[in-house]
Amino acid sequence: IIRGKRFTKADYVADGGVGCIHYGEIYTSYGTTATTAISRVRADLAATLRFAQKGDVVLTDVGETVEDVGKAVAWLGDEDVAVHDHCYIIRSTVNPVYLSYYMQTSAYLAAKDKHIARTKVNTLLPNGLRRIPVPVPSADEQLRVAGILTKFDALMNDLSVGLLAELRARRQQYETYRDRLLHFDEAAA
Repeated sequence: IIRGKRFTKADYVADGGVGCIHYGEIYTSYGTTATTAISRVRADLAATLRFAQKGDVVLTDVGETVEDVGKAVAWLGDEDVAVHDHCYIIRSTVNPVYLSYYMQTSAYLAAKDKHIARTKVNTLLPNGLRRIPVPVPSADEQLRVAGILTKFDALMNDLSVGLLAELRARRQQYETYRDRLLHFDEAAA
């Protein structure tokens, strides 16, 4: 378990720089896996930062809610990515996609709940994180489970897109019929 290093919003750049993961983005912008960084920080900071490598899992250590603390993303990008100091990098032999999915389960959430310090900001310290049990089946089984969940996740997201398109089409159809039903030619005088 490796803690990230501090950078601030003032360190962000629009172009160039170094890809980075800020803990707030894990709640709002990343899913179970990521291959590209959403944000970038100045390149001159690189020597002072800590980086997740392809195959690492990055998770938050703080959050406004208990649910946010410990939220994870498997980093699958080809470039190393700088990690904020309110995140941990988990570097292990466990399949990162499997681990990221596991960190969404009710079993993980219940175990994590016992190790969160509820202060001004909810915090998960490294010693607490180390105490959360994670079932580790064989590498082949991890890959199989991760593959099934990834396909299911893609299907659910595709359904959502399809359902939204269907809802828009039905709404447009409704509006067309409504306008036709409520359109009356004025009676000639």
